[in-house]
Amino acid sequence: MSANREQPSPPPGKETITGVILAGGRGSRMGGMDKGLVELAGRPMVEHVATRLRPQVRDLLVSANRNRERYEALGFRVVADRVEGYQGPLAGMAAALHAAATPWAVTVPCDSPLIGSGLVARLSEALIAENAELAVAHDGSRAHPVFLLLARALLPSLTAFLAAGERKIDRWFARHRVATAVFADSPETFLNVNDPQEHRALEARLRSGP
Repeated sequence: MSANREQPSPPPGKETITGVILAGGRGSRMGGMDKGLVELAGRPMVEHVATRLRPQVRDLLVSANRNRERYEALGFRVVADRVEGYQGPLAGMAAALHAAATPWAVTVPCDSPLIGSGLVARLSEALIAENAELAVAHDGSRAHPVFLLLARALLPSLTAFLAAGERKIDRWFARHRVATAVFADSPETFLNVNDPQEHRALEARLRSGP
């Protein structure tokens, strides 16, 4: 557990948070496709996520390890992992924290296009209430650890963790004070598109209207 009992100043709020869309995975269940660039209802999936996240944060980054030019052509600032070999979401978080100009960052996956408009505010409220260093989202049944608000001050800890060959997100969480924000009233925030069947189902739903 971290010995530092103080939250970074200023506290988390829209003007102190960088939004990070995690798009650095292999997309193995989608046949190796870059999920952020998969078309969904006429737009790349990353654009659906960005449209919902951008109003909640000051800056927006995409963490991606391939197709940098395509993401940049969509208007995104792109950061790649600073360690090679698709090392998982913590590597993407570390790269984003290194690039962020704000004291806080919030991460979401590129394959969850229905994130709620209150996601960042509720993560922030939970973190402040529990005097924590990180806040993770929970849908009432289970945690969703890549829906995460974290302090940029944790970058040295995360860098050291990765340098030691560690990759498991729960093992890194165990070193710090973690708050839980419960979203039992809005579980669709965490709907994700992992494979072609899920993609077809959501595509049909979005095209049919509200």
